[in-house]
Amino acid sequence: MTVSVDPSQLQDRVASLVEASRKAGADNADAVAIRSRSVSVSARLGKVEATDLSESDDVSLRVFVGQRVASVSASAGSDPSQLAERAVAMAKVSPEDPFQGLADPSRLAETIADLDLFDDTEISTERLVGDALEAEQAALGVKGVTNSGGASASAGVGGMVLATSDGFSGNYMASRFSRSVSVVAGEGTAMERDYDFSSKLHFADLDPAKQIGRSAGERTVRRLGARKAETGPVCVVCDPRVARGVAGHLAAAINGASVARKTSFLRDRMNQQVLASGVSATDDPSRPRGSASRPFDGEGIAGSRLVMVEDGVLKHWFLSTGTARELGLATNGRGSRSGSSVSPASTNFAIEAGSQSPQDLIGSLVSGFYVTEVFGHGVDMITGEYSRGASGFWIENGEITYPVSEVTIASNLKDMFLNLSAANDLDRGFSTAAPTLLIEGMTLAGS
Repeated sequence: MTVSVDPSQLQDRVASLVEASRKAGADNADAVAIRSRSVSVSARLGKVEATDLSESDDVSLRVFVGQRVASVSASAGSDPSQLAERAVAMAKVSPEDPFQGLADPSRLAETIADLDLFDDTEISTERLVGDALEAEQAALGVKGVTNSGGASASAGVGGMVLATSDGFSGNYMASRFSRSVSVVAGEGTAMERDYDFSSKLHFADLDPAKQIGRSAGERTVRRLGARKAETGPVCVVCDPRVARGVAGHLAAAINGASVARKTSFLRDRMNQQVLASGVSATDDPSRPRGSASRPFDGEGIAGSRLVMVEDGVLKHWFLSTGTARELGLATNGRGSRSGSSVSPASTNFAIEAGSQSPQDLIGSLVSGFYVTEVFGHGVDMITGEYSRGASGFWIENGEITYPVSEVTIASNLKDMFLNLSAANDLDRGFSTAAPTLLIEGMTLAGS
């Protein structure tokens, strides 16, 4: 896949949209162009099932007429004047919104930092096919694996160009490479499924295909012979995969948009204890090679690293300009562009590592449940109520013993966060990251 990294054409396009908007009667405007290129292959049982190639250049225009706002989206080749006239006409009949508007010009990024987000390595379709087949073959080679759910490999790039009527102009591009495989072990009603994957910005950082396949096979076979555990109170140890989901619930609960809408169970907890003492959470859009890093946000502001929760105490919401104004605050550069709208979102968010190893956390338990997968949608972000189906392994006298499935774990996220301990195995290779977590005081529903 060969990709042009020259943004000049898209820069000219968004600049012309902003200029056309001012001529059409807008007081202010911003325009964004999104470039996306990707190629992926999927294979199963040694045969290629699909090869997909996608390419797009899309633009979005947001215009302000007084306190009225409207936006339109189209392909990059659309006529700037027509889009601008349509957007301004829509804005003039829209209701007033006192919180909408461009970011404060003094907050706009003056330089565009190089965060090493783009790898120009050209990956052929043949290489992607070979990687997918190699991963699947390694997984099928694990004793006990009986079938394949398929393997895939992909390469792609995405870029953003932003221009505002206040004079900001910036662009960046990020690459993405991935490999994954899913397999089945056992027969009939005793079948189990699991997977493994690797996703990185730089091709050389990907885990080897054989390693991914072997890991997927071993994870799957390990689940054979699963049974239920007894109903009752339980200490839950979350595998990092599951822990990342817990971190995601925390990120959602401290999103300023949810706070403004009063749909977060932490909406009234600023400067109060929300995590256990000694546990912190950070967000850093400026980390080199970070999965969700960016030199500026969807409004042109360069966000910096924030300790969102410090020693258990909540210190910040995720804020865009509009949400910050609604809450009487100032944006912290977490505006995320979705088409022509801007809303706050986390970037490289992490529950920070503790001092104990995962083995020490597990070894401290007389009994417990090591959870490797959760499923279902039993999370209420308004009340914090949490109830998910789960599978994993039972812990007995500090040792992982037999596999467990067909159980439910439940609590309230407020209580879970306050009874949480973090291990020292944090992997920052994900946009939402967390180490192994021990959560005391949950309830297990099983046999």
